[in-house]
Amino acid sequence: MPSLGELIAPRRLGPDFRWLLASSWTSNLGDGIALAAAPLLIASLTSSPVLVAAGAMMQFLPWLLFGLLAGAVADHHDRRRLVMLANGLRALVVLALVVFLLTGQATVWLVLVTSFLYGTAEVFADSAGSTLLPMLVKPADLGIGNARMQAGYLVANQLAGPPLGAFLFALGSFWPFVLQVVCVTLAVLLISRIADTPLPEQAGSARGTKAHAIREGLHWLRHNAPVRTLVIIILVFNVTWAAPWGVLVLYATEHLGMGPVGYGALTTASALGGMIAIFSFGWLEKHVSFSTLMRVCLSLEVLMHLSFALTSSPAVAFVIMFGFGLYAFVWGTISTTVRQRLVPMELQGRIASVNMVGVFGGLVIGQFIGGVLAQLFGLTAPWWFAFAGSAITLLLVWRPISHIAAAKPVLDEKSADDVAGEDEPGAGGLPLPD
Repeated sequence: MPSLGELIAPRRLGPDFRWLLASSWTSNLGDGIALAAAPLLIASLTSSPVLVAAGAMMQFLPWLLFGLLAGAVADHHDRRRLVMLANGLRALVVLALVVFLLTGQATVWLVLVTSFLYGTAEVFADSAGSTLLPMLVKPADLGIGNARMQAGYLVANQLAGPPLGAFLFALGSFWPFVLQVVCVTLAVLLISRIADTPLPEQAGSARGTKAHAIREGLHWLRHNAPVRTLVIIILVFNVTWAAPWGVLVLYATEHLGMGPVGYGALTTASALGGMIAIFSFGWLEKHVSFSTLMRVCLSLEVLMHLSFALTSSPAVAFVIMFGFGLYAFVWGTISTTVRQRLVPMELQGRIASVNMVGVFGGLVIGQFIGGVLAQLFGLTAPWWFAFAGSAITLLLVWRPISHIAAAKPVLDEKSADDVAGEDEPGAGGLPLPD
């Protein structure tokens, strides 16, 4: 029987993957702690809904402002060192906030500035970090590697981090941020154990300005139909998804009558469904084609929106949300894996950043639409909008999905063998990081 370490981080993925996984899980725990503690801190410093909402917007704004630049930077510098530098800056920003909290000098404006600076550093860390997995494992192992990275996000960021952050905040407003500094610092130390990652080979035209590098990435995306279509799908489905999700707390408490505890339980049900999906991904990848899985996931998304629009039962809502977690994290793993296989190594940062700008742009647009629809037509109106929009989009992309899944990967097995360092003597393994 395989050991727990082998199940979570298979040995064939190499020791560097285990260091990357450990760093990602640790960093996600810190972010999960802040996910609950930061809104609580802002709410304790102001009663203004606008300022509270501004705190949430700090998650999106840096991506919209700096996402494309961060991708270009990641493609022209040592990606591992860039992640270390960006995470180190994140730790220093939060440490400064801790000092202000301990001295009683913290204000809501200082917290908002801190959130913006932290989010900006996170954009650069995530843009560079998303390129490391394709540099460390074989193309055939990207699916299982992404699934394990997603598992860390679910466990640390969604399940363990928020309740821990809320508990520590009750003990003292500075405690969750102290632990966040520890987590992010530890993440830097863990990723430093990865062997030096070579700079991606750049075409001659890529050695110009960052603006030129961004244009080069956009040009490649515009002329690569499979990846371009995948980015468009993600953008549109984020708009339709965010429309009802922006008012989910009101839908749960007022329409379903669940109360605050019930609303929190809804998100937990989604995470539990995701956990089952993530650890079933290896079997799914072997037995079901990516094109079939992508169609099933998007079809279930359409049905989920329709079901939420029709139901008024909390029990049914829990079942729907559990199912959402199942398919949403399968989709997330597949879409990331397909993109990483199809994008040249020297463009991984730029194309990943375009994808993330689309994600957060879609969230902003969708939440605005959902808020207006809920205000004018009631709390189920955003769900009907999401159902109609996602159904139309699915019909339009049903056939192109086959071309996306069947597109020829640009990463070859030989190059992956060279960088993976699988079972390399002296590389130093990580004995089950998680």
